[in-house]
Amino acid sequence: KGTSDDLYSTLRRIDGAGYKAYHDTLGGWTFPEGWSVHVDKIQSDPFAPPSRCHVQVPQSLARFPPNLYNNKVRRDALCDFLTRIMCGMVKKGGLDQAAAGAGWSGPKGGDLQMDTPTQQVLERTSVMMTSDRIEARFTVALPAAGRSILGQKAASILTEALPTVVHQSLIYASLNPQAVLNHVNCVEDQDTLRLQIKDAGLVAFVGDGSILPRASGNSDAPMDATQAIKFQSPPSLSKSFTLPHRGTVTGMGIPRGITLIVGGGFHGKSTLLQALQLGVYNVIPGDGRELVVSDASAVTIRAEDGRSVESVDISPFINNLPFGKQTSDFSTPDASGSTSQAANILEALEMGSQVMLIDEDTAATNFMVRDKRMMQLVAPHKEPITPYISKVRPLSRSGVSSIMVIGGCGDYFDVADLVIMQENYAATDVTAQARQLAQPINDEASFGQVAKRAPQSDTINAAREGDRPGHEKVAINGKHLIRFGDLDIGLESIHQLADKSQTRAIGDAIVLARDSYMDGRTSLSDVLDKLEKRFDEQGLDALMAGRFIGNYARPRRYEMGMAINRLRSIKFKQVKG
Repeated sequence: KGTSDDLYSTLRRIDGAGYKAYHDTLGGWTFPEGWSVHVDKIQSDPFAPPSRCHVQVPQSLARFPPNLYNNKVRRDALCDFLTRIMCGMVKKGGLDQAAAGAGWSGPKGGDLQMDTPTQQVLERTSVMMTSDRIEARFTVALPAAGRSILGQKAASILTEALPTVVHQSLIYASLNPQAVLNHVNCVEDQDTLRLQIKDAGLVAFVGDGSILPRASGNSDAPMDATQAIKFQSPPSLSKSFTLPHRGTVTGMGIPRGITLIVGGGFHGKSTLLQALQLGVYNVIPGDGRELVVSDASAVTIRAEDGRSVESVDISPFINNLPFGKQTSDFSTPDASGSTSQAANILEALEMGSQVMLIDEDTAATNFMVRDKRMMQLVAPHKEPITPYISKVRPLSRSGVSSIMVIGGCGDYFDVADLVIMQENYAATDVTAQARQLAQPINDEASFGQVAKRAPQSDTINAAREGDRPGHEKVAINGKHLIRFGDLDIGLESIHQLADKSQTRAIGDAIVLARDSYMDGRTSLSDVLDKLEKRFDEQGLDALMAGRFIGNYARPRRYEMGMAINRLRSIKFKQVKG
């Protein structure tokens, strides 16, 4: 549209004008060095969501070595690094601070915001890279006093402060080359390790020297290394792998099958399981869990009282309900603890998960086990629930592993392949001792059927009452709530969401899936396959093509499916095959 000088002149010209005059800045503006800033969407007024912008820097100027982004894993890692640097520069310069106006007519806005990553390294839309250019996306709350444009302030942000951020964040010569390389190599090592453990017959690996405890209950940053107990594998479980950059690493390998994590309270059982549940993601260098990886299909399972369940075949676990209510095509708006946990397992299996992660503290007791005295009092034919302990071995024989924190039920010794004891955050292999305490158990011959279900697109609607026809509204409130039209999709019990930007992507992915792939016959699993293929081919911009959304992060298929399953309006039909 013009040069940076033209942008400056435009902003000076509209200074003091009504807010709509900011539309004169829409389009791209090129700076003398050859990079450009693009104003993509102008907010409607100073109180509306901020304006969307992006910058493009040609590789001829940025000059990043191609070996830093020559495959998807390395490219995602490099974009993650640049996002973190750019966020740091914005914060350092105070550009993320909005004006504190005095009342309605006082100055407001002026803050530049960028999607800030968590400890996990995810595919994002904040910074994107090709062999030709780098693109970084952000928002600016265009400044105003009342509804009058503060053009000089806007010019200061876009033509003076922004160039400094771009030069120091997106030009390779301005960065520490060793820090960039270490970040990219660290992430690639983790991804390679996750593939290697699968080939070795493992479902998880915890590297020696890992720092599993976090700084606090509301922080995912590592505990101070001088205070934390570093993980050390029991000798009997020690495995070694050779990574492309770090070389040989050693640690505890958890094989396929049934694994128990036992020990006294406050000795690190849940800390270990929590590290494993986030081991499906790569993390930044210095996180402490760079060598903690889990099978990419691992899903955390828990009881979830009150959730809605729709057309799930829970008969592998629950039958003979009162009044003859069937369970092979079960629906309820208000599931009990045991029913919800059964549904969570069947839904995870339907989506292809091969590893169940379960903490006894968040499971339904009557779903996990029934002791002998209770079975003597309540005859088996009067009990609708077949507990998990009776199904865990058939599941294992079908290729689905379980890793469970068990603190109060020794009956699980009867079915365990491996028992790890946590004592003062140190791991010990106590499988031999547990087997001496084990007793024969009669488990089920087979697990049962996992039904496929086709979501019905006409039951998915994000319109709000009173809105104009065809208008839909999808928004998020933090990491665990999607506002889908007039309905809330609660994700509080989904522990493997790592970032609210994943949640934002899930909300829009539901609409994309409905419009593109849900025909009333295609199973949920196949719908998720098609979504993942589209993301692989088009990136996350497939969610809102041409909109330059900068705060998406890629979710896993499992969390996308879980959100669809928790939409209270949705209906499914079971399908064959």
